[in-house]
Amino acid sequence: MTKNKKPLILVTNDDGYYSKGIAALIQMVKPYGDIVVVAPDQAHSGMSHAITVKHPLFAKEIPNDMGVKLIKSNGTPADCVKLAINKLLDRKPDFCVSGINHGSNSSVSVHYSGTIGAAREAALYGIPSIGFSLLSYDHDADFLLATPWFEKIFKLALKQGIETGIYWNVNAPYGIDIKGIRTCRQNNGRWIEEFLERKDPRNETYYWLTGRFQNDEPEATDTDEYLLENGYVTLVPCLLDISCTSSIDKLNKAVNEL
Repeated sequence: MTKNKKPLILVTNDDGYYSKGIAALIQMVKPYGDIVVVAPDQAHSGMSHAITVKHPLFAKEIPNDMGVKLIKSNGTPADCVKLAINKLLDRKPDFCVSGINHGSNSSVSVHYSGTIGAAREAALYGIPSIGFSLLSYDHDADFLLATPWFEKIFKLALKQGIETGIYWNVNAPYGIDIKGIRTCRQNNGRWIEEFLERKDPRNETYYWLTGRFQNDEPEATDTDEYLLENGYVTLVPCLLDISCTSSIDKLNKAVNEL
């Protein structure tokens, strides 16, 4: 960035370009740079880091009343970031923000989230990236309750940057008073999954995925799940490099004995 050039901020999400969450995020970051929105034309929750390779991608600019350039695409959240960086923007973004997601992306949900997948994709290009999520699935959820806290975190990223190879996963509680912001680790938990079996009018069997989240360390007080339950916005720094370095020496010894 030069002193006389505003940072270029790429905004995306996984709930679709029309969602309340992305509108709140756009308004939050507008004072800090030039905003371009490239977002899916429909909801892509649970798409993680999926990319499209079996059919063409389209991109269309959409008129809007937010005063920003807004482009919708038939691609996934990660596709939107790839398209933006490689084809749609005239320069590399200085920041990427994704969300605000309608629902939690804490604990293991970070692996399934299209919102976080988009932030991760931008981080792969060396772009400081943050995924924002609100712990509410209410259709009429008030995203503005969390944006003052999210804005503090975004301003921190503007001030000090985000280390290369890292992206931030940020979640905010809903329905309780927010006490502050805490940096923490991802909770060790898992989804207990169930598939509801049904029959369609042609007597063909189909399945709906459902289930519940299980916290596997309910006594831990240093995790995102605990802090969210106790009224804190959580910031989890996530690594692109998922190598388990602590296993390398042990595995090398075992491999050498083969």
